[in-house]
Amino acid sequence: MELSKGTTFLPQFRVSLPYITCPVCKRFRVSASFGGWKKLEAHCNNSESIRHSAISKSDSSRLPELSFNRLQLTDEEYCGLQRRNFGRFVAREAVLDEEYWTAAWLRAEAHWESLSYMRHVDNYKRKYAEEEFYALKRRCAGQDGNLLKCFCFVAVKEEKNIRRTVLNSVVGTLDLSIRQYIRGETYPGEIKRLSSVLASPEPFDAHKYAYIANVCVSKFARRQGIALNMLSLANDVASSAGMKQLFVHVNADNKPAQELYKRTGFKIVEASSSPLSKDQRLLMSMEL
Repeated sequence: MELSKGTTFLPQFRVSLPYITCPVCKRFRVSASFGGWKKLEAHCNNSESIRHSAISKSDSSRLPELSFNRLQLTDEEYCGLQRRNFGRFVAREAVLDEEYWTAAWLRAEAHWESLSYMRHVDNYKRKYAEEEFYALKRRCAGQDGNLLKCFCFVAVKEEKNIRRTVLNSVVGTLDLSIRQYIRGETYPGEIKRLSSVLASPEPFDAHKYAYIANVCVSKFARRQGIALNMLSLANDVASSAGMKQLFVHVNADNKPAQELYKRTGFKIVEASSSPLSKDQRLLMSMEL
């Protein structure tokens, strides 16, 4: 897709365009685009100048300028990022704010998909996406609890000699976080008693673990191995970070997701998981 005449993106300067309401969320003001928009439906570097900026709590009162007619960066601009190519897609770490927002919108679509019949559901999705965008930026900036590091991975369509816009490129997303057990935590998110993990004389790395969350794939892009390859990339990154164990929570009634995780080597943690628990989630883990 070519940039419209008069619309140019340079390393440090961008030509100002009129503002319009974002056709995806109908709230964010973004640079005008002359191309069409496609509604997204979801199912459950060597240059610091292209890195995303951190979002602090004080920033949440003003929305960023997001240009969804912006083209994806070139392979050279993404040089240095861990990535995994498969078919017409590539899984890699998100870089642009527009990628973070699209990931947040996919998660909103997934969260409200089963409740699409509700009145004003689009308003709920917009609110959810906005909150998730800022929460995601804070997590990736290391500003959230026991998170030591957080990665937002996206799956992007890539075709030879074709550069797509961000909106029409991102088809999947997941988060990988490196965490530290907090005192009293026996499993991720479960505090039952004083933890012997932190009280032990083991090396500091023994108190860390990797955790996967927010696995979403666009509805039109399902059944193409996108989730499987994002999970494989997360596995590789966690291993490279020196992690020995990778965890994920899954809803007890989500059998397809459980089968997906089992295919990649996850097993249910019987001591932690109970279908009768309050949140109806199972904990799964795999050794790295």
